[in-house]
Amino acid sequence: MPSRRTVLAATAGVAASLAVSGPVHANDNKLRSLISRMTLEEKVGQLFVMRVYGHSATAPDQADIDANLKEIGVRTAAELIARYRVGGIIYFTWAHNTRDPHQIADLSNGIQKASLQQPRGLPVVISTDQEHGIVCRVGEPATLFPGAMAIGAGGSRTDARTLGRVAGQELRAIGIRQNYSPVADVNVNPANPVIGVRSFGADPAAVAGLVAAEVAGYQGAGVAATAKHFPGHGDTAVDSHYGFPVITHSRELWEKLDAVPFRAAIRAGIDSIMTAHIQFPALDDSGDPATLSHPILTGILRGELGYDGVVVTDSLGMEGVRTKYGDDRVPVLALKAGVDQLLNPPSLDVAWNAVLRAVRDGELTEARLDESILRILRLKAKLGLFEKPYVSQGGVTRTVGTPAHLAAADRVAERTTTLLVNEKRLLPLSRRTHRKLLVVGADPASPSGTTGPPTGVLAAALTELGFTATALSTGTAPSAATVAQAVAAAQQADAVIVGTYNLTAAQKTLVEQLMATGRPVVAIAVRNPYDVAQLPTVPAFLASYSWTDVELRAAARVVAGKAAPRGRLPVPVQRAEDPARTLYPVGYGLSYGR
Repeated sequence: MPSRRTVLAATAGVAASLAVSGPVHANDNKLRSLISRMTLEEKVGQLFVMRVYGHSATAPDQADIDANLKEIGVRTAAELIARYRVGGIIYFTWAHNTRDPHQIADLSNGIQKASLQQPRGLPVVISTDQEHGIVCRVGEPATLFPGAMAIGAGGSRTDARTLGRVAGQELRAIGIRQNYSPVADVNVNPANPVIGVRSFGADPAAVAGLVAAEVAGYQGAGVAATAKHFPGHGDTAVDSHYGFPVITHSRELWEKLDAVPFRAAIRAGIDSIMTAHIQFPALDDSGDPATLSHPILTGILRGELGYDGVVVTDSLGMEGVRTKYGDDRVPVLALKAGVDQLLNPPSLDVAWNAVLRAVRDGELTEARLDESILRILRLKAKLGLFEKPYVSQGGVTRTVGTPAHLAAADRVAERTTTLLVNEKRLLPLSRRTHRKLLVVGADPASPSGTTGPPTGVLAAALTELGFTATALSTGTAPSAATVAQAVAAAQQADAVIVGTYNLTAAQKTLVEQLMATGRPVVAIAVRNPYDVAQLPTVPAFLASYSWTDVELRAAARVVAGKAAPRGRLPVPVQRAEDPARTLYPVGYGLSYGR
């Protein structure tokens, strides 16, 4: 573990003078002095935030070395930094960066050491997507909270701030200083395949309040929050990972709907904003994605909204930004549009050299690069990275997954479960009359770092609450044989709990055949609450908004009557047979005893 003295030496004596006190921009002269000493290659590197495989900065597993050689042309994170002098690194579960908190802290320290040992070495901003709910990169034993739509159902800004504060403290303890959260998109399209439950809801004012609260929590804990995906990804039926969505909102509708949470984030002092790979013709009719749009990023975000923080692209490996231009043009056009950080290009070598060439050829000026690097260095200074780039194992032990943090997540989750149907007051179930439970349903791959599968988590939680619960996974598309097996098992139970996941025809058949047994059936939507519209005769229906442990345990407590259902729909549910009519409006939710 490097000492403070080593750190100060490695940062060429500038660290102590770069501690932020007073306004964020107070140190601009010192930061500009740093920039003036950088080579052009170092400047280009500062603009990139890159993935790298492995649990260690210097000694990853052989399979990760092979993956790095294939995709990046280097063996390790340390080699990546030495070759490209990247300003940021993003952690992913699938890149094997996030095995456990102590390992993550070691990886973070190794990355910082590798960068600070370079000539004119600078600290690295380490980032990740820790949205909570269905998108998380750091799992157990870290504290995992309900996702955004569940928080929207709870409706508490205090809870949103608690999530940001606790999650921020834990991320900072393991060396992650920039989090790509919260999602500021207003989800007004039930068919949205990429945002959905990652959004706080459909009411722009409610979303804005929760976004601002979460930002305050994260940034109060010393982690940069990131509002995404500007100018608003909430009304798409296409996933920008695999296609190129078009938003058809008018400029007037954008002002009233999509812009509201981003304005709130900016008022809250948001450190970074992520772009969307979407076409938005009312804001820019060129056909370019927002990520590459000067009218959207410089004209609207910088000019009209007055934002002067860091602008980061969504991943440059996504199809939405690669449809119109080649991978060599995308990073150059993004910088020309007003972007500061270039996130995760498919080929760093192609992207890095394209930016370098654009400066040498005069398409980009070095002054334009300096402008973005100043914003990036301001953020690093604000986060304390010049003074204290390293984390300690003791800090991990004291901070990550503490009983107090885990209890806070459980309390927040308990306020999110939403009861939509409760015929003849079936819920809560009594252990005297419905002791023997069968838990069936969809078992989607468990979100990162949760125990899963959902049927097993629910059954275990209900058993702890005094029931005898058996789990039977039927999957997201149960076959006729699987449905028959579930129906046979239901004959032996006093009641059946069935988890639905973006309800398919096969799942609907399963629920209907379970109801035909005469056994009481309780459905729990473990992702989109819209499933309830397809099950008009189900006697009881709950929405948990995700299938992470913390939300499923809360749903189990509601089923058992150990907690009251307190959530209220943050999105409207339309009628299945007539989507123009609302079945359940925003704010709908039943309580026990009424």
